[in-house]
Amino acid sequence: MYKLLGDYHTHTIYSSGFKKKGTHATGTIEDNVEAAFRLGLDTVVISEHGPGHYLYGLREENLPWIKDEIKRLNEIYQPKGLKILLGIEANIIGLDGTLDVSEDFVEQLDILLMGYHYGATPIGLRDAYRLYWTTQISKLFDSKAEHAIDIMTEVYLKSMDKYKIDIITHPGSKAKVHIDEVAKKAFKVGTALEISSKHDELSVESLLKIKDIPVELYVNSDAHQPSRVGDVQKGIDKAISSGIEMNRIVNIKWEVD
Repeated sequence: MYKLLGDYHTHTIYSSGFKKKGTHATGTIEDNVEAAFRLGLDTVVISEHGPGHYLYGLREENLPWIKDEIKRLNEIYQPKGLKILLGIEANIIGLDGTLDVSEDFVEQLDILLMGYHYGATPIGLRDAYRLYWTTQISKLFDSKAEHAIDIMTEVYLKSMDKYKIDIITHPGSKAKVHIDEVAKKAFKVGTALEISSKHDELSVESLLKIKDIPVELYVNSDAHQPSRVGDVQKGIDKAISSGIEMNRIVNIKWEVD
C-alpha cells in the first residue's frame, strides 16, 4: 500500500497559449487545489507549460495573477495541511539546452520542471531542424534513430548544466534519449526524473536501465483535468513492474499492512 504525498505536475486553464482558456487543460487553479485537498495530499504543484509553446504555453502576462491566486489559496489551505507551489514545465528550445524561461521568470518559481514537447518555438533554424525534424525523420528510418537519440541526450545534459532543474518530466517521451546517461547526470546535479502516469516514459524498460543509478524519482499525474489530479496508479504500476526501489520515489510513502 502507498500514500501519495504530492502531485508535482498539474496543468490548469492557463496552459492555453493563444487559444481560449480551457481548450487544452480544463480546470482552474482552485479546481486542482480542491482536488488535491480532497485526496489528502500535502503538496500540489501548478506547473503550466512554458511560455515558448505557441499552442498551449503560459502567457507571461498571466504569471502575476497566478502568483496572487496561489498566495490566496495557500492562506486558506496551508493551515489545513496542503501546500501549493508555483512551477512551470519549461520547454527545450535550443541545442545548447536553452529553455523557454528567462532568469527573472525562474526566480519567481518555487520549482522548475523541464520537458520536451512538440510546438515549442526554437531559438534558431538549426535548433528547429535537429530538435524536431531529426527526431521525426528518425521514426521513419532506423538508420537515423541512434543519431537522433545522441542529439537529444546531449541537449538534456546541457540543459541540466545551464539550469537548476528540479524534475525532468516524462524523459524519453516524444523523443528518445539514452536514459542511463540522463539519469547519471541528473543524479550528479540533483535533478529528479518523473515516472509519468500520462505518458509512456519512464517505461518499465527505461526504469530497468536506471535501476542501479540512485537518481531520485517522482510519480506524477500530468493532470490536464482536475479529476486526474493525484491519478498516479499507472506510474506506480510501472515502478512495481520494474522492481525499482520504491523509497527512491520522493512523493510516495509506502505503508506496511
